[in-house]
Amino acid sequence: MNSHFRNDCAEILRERHQKGQISRRTLLQGLGLLAGTSALGLGAGRALAVGQKLVFVNWGGDAVDAMGEAFGKPFTAETGVQVLFDGSGPTEGAITAQAESGHPTWDLVDCDPFSGQALGKKGYMAPIDWSVVDESKIRPGFKWDYAASTYFYSYVIAYDTTAYDEPPASMADFFDTEKFPGKRSMYKWGAGMWEAALLADGVAPADLYPLDLERAHAKIAGFKDNVAAFWGGGAESQTLLLGGDVTMALIWSTRAKVVHADTEGEITFIWDEGIVAPGSTGVLANNPAGPELAMKYIAAGQSPEGQAKLFELLGNGPANPAADALIPEEMKPFNPTDPANFDRQIPLDMAWYEENYSAALDAYLKIISA
Repeated sequence: MNSHFRNDCAEILRERHQKGQISRRTLLQGLGLLAGTSALGLGAGRALAVGQKLVFVNWGGDAVDAMGEAFGKPFTAETGVQVLFDGSGPTEGAITAQAESGHPTWDLVDCDPFSGQALGKKGYMAPIDWSVVDESKIRPGFKWDYAASTYFYSYVIAYDTTAYDEPPASMADFFDTEKFPGKRSMYKWGAGMWEAALLADGVAPADLYPLDLERAHAKIAGFKDNVAAFWGGGAESQTLLLGGDVTMALIWSTRAKVVHADTEGEITFIWDEGIVAPGSTGVLANNPAGPELAMKYIAAGQSPEGQAKLFELLGNGPANPAADALIPEEMKPFNPTDPANFDRQIPLDMAWYEENYSAALDAYLKIISA
């Protein structure tokens, strides 16, 4: 789930660079921030042992070299620790293989919190050391034993303002093609779509979990003729709206922010009944550099300045609440974690996803492809 979103964030940065909206240096900085650290205000002090190295594994692409240049080198200058970025992809299977080998070569991984939790309970991930990683720099309710939150994004309703006299205000409106005519688009990989279907079917936010998959899938199966496309990447979701293929879509808030700006608000979005999700970083059990150094790296990424910069570039909500004050007033309507927006949304339940995501996705894919 998270790998698709991370890759799309990198794509947004490349698009902005191609349009001349950001410099090459800023592109590299943004790609580096996606790794969960920041050269801004590291404050990590000199290394425990100069000459040590950390291996951070993410999902590959242009970000690998860019993160080494923009953030690995500054972290090395600050701490004496070399940071190597590996883009081979920290799938659950790959992490399991590393752990079971008895001699892992990875230190840190970009992971979904629910994956970190599942793997940690098997002994494959190290528990987060909350004496090093600062609990006061994460949002209440988003602390896990084996994953540290790094940013937030949301699944929101985006719509064409020229198609409707009144804007949609809920997931029920998204599913109501009589009141709001037009084709729709939904996310191919399931997350957030089960919640949207159940909310539209009358389930109260407080009663969403555990998700009633049978009810959600019935709602989606009965609605899918109205779905022009189930998008797999953010660029596709944006193109469907810009091209007029759909008048309403459930898309990532980062893409909603881009399409709002590109159309000067002609296509916009709402936070009401949005589904907010966290990204996170985890540490492999028995990692070569040792847990203390890996935790210091995660703690460095809690910098409010760095997290505010990531929001500026991409629209990712800061994990550190202190970063909220650094976001300009005119940009707060686009921040998924701003209190005015966050309180209108429902967080994904990581415990439910830990237990159910794989089987739920298999069933969902069968329904939308039938």
